[in-house]
Amino acid sequence: MTDALVVGAAALILLALVLFRQVIVGPTTADRLVAVNVIGTAAVVVIALLSAAFDEPGFLDVALVYALLNFLLSLGLARFSIERGELL
Repeated sequence: MTDALVVGAAALILLALVLFRQVIVGPTTADRLVAVNVIGTAAVVVIALLSAAFDEPGFLDVALVYALLNFLLSLGLARFSIERGELL
């Protein structure tokens, strides 16, 4: 079971690495914001999977805090982009 969780975490890490191209090259600002949000969500899931794989419940607290920060970052970036007129 541990190996399956670690493989799942590795697959999500690869997904996040592929999405970095979208963050850098993305055709619109909205695409970049969505890619950043998906990368942050993947990071939360990776932390949760590793928490289950290594039986470390403290990692879930880290995942929860990171999820809240990811949400606030998404709101802040969206608001900043709207104020600059990029997401109309």
